[in-house]
Amino acid sequence: MDILRLDLGTINVVDDPWPVHGFVVLHESLGPVLVDTGCGGPDGLLRQYRVVNRRVADALAAHSLSPADVRLVVNTHLHFDHCGQNPAFPHARMLVQRRERERVQRDEPDIEEWLTTAGVKFELVDGDVELADGLRIVATPGHTSGHQCVIASTPHGSDLFVGDAAMRRSVWDSPTPHNLPPLQAADLDSWQSSLQRLRALTPDRVHFCHDAAT
Repeated sequence: MDILRLDLGTINVVDDPWPVHGFVVLHESLGPVLVDTGCGGPDGLLRQYRVVNRRVADALAAHSLSPADVRLVVNTHLHFDHCGQNPAFPHARMLVQRRERERVQRDEPDIEEWLTTAGVKFELVDGDVELADGLRIVATPGHTSGHQCVIASTPHGSDLFVGDAAMRRSVWDSPTPHNLPPLQAADLDSWQSSLQRLRALTPDRVHFCHDAAT
């Protein structure tokens, strides 16, 4: 399996511009699998975070792909900078944790209204899921109650797509409460448990949505 990183623009977090990345896993049987789609959603959020957006279709085209090639999307969670371009994939299966979908329906009416208006449909999963040979979802609550990560295993080692379980490389390397960027953990205890679990897997490579480091 080859891995492609998509550069999908920037968001501003406390006046600090952060990159936004999605990732494509070129899986032998599933084809291109997209992990997170980038920024979109209610205009107020885009203004609040001063989003500089790049269309996911353009990012895919840089790798000779198009949205039509993607049959499976995995959203690590449903914050606007991770599911915001889901409407570009109306034909694809979109996987999200049931707890995450319920969280948005309960707590984020603006995002819920936007998802409904955009016609985004999800396939809900519960906990860890084996997607196909060498590709699996791992439930990692903490950043949000329904956060999930993706792990790809290849002959060259394992790749972890960490979503916002660790927003930056510095958090992964030193996961202590005083080292957390803003909004890292909605539930600190769950977040610490999830990150400990991920680190115990000793992935060979960790791919960050808001850090160019690997």
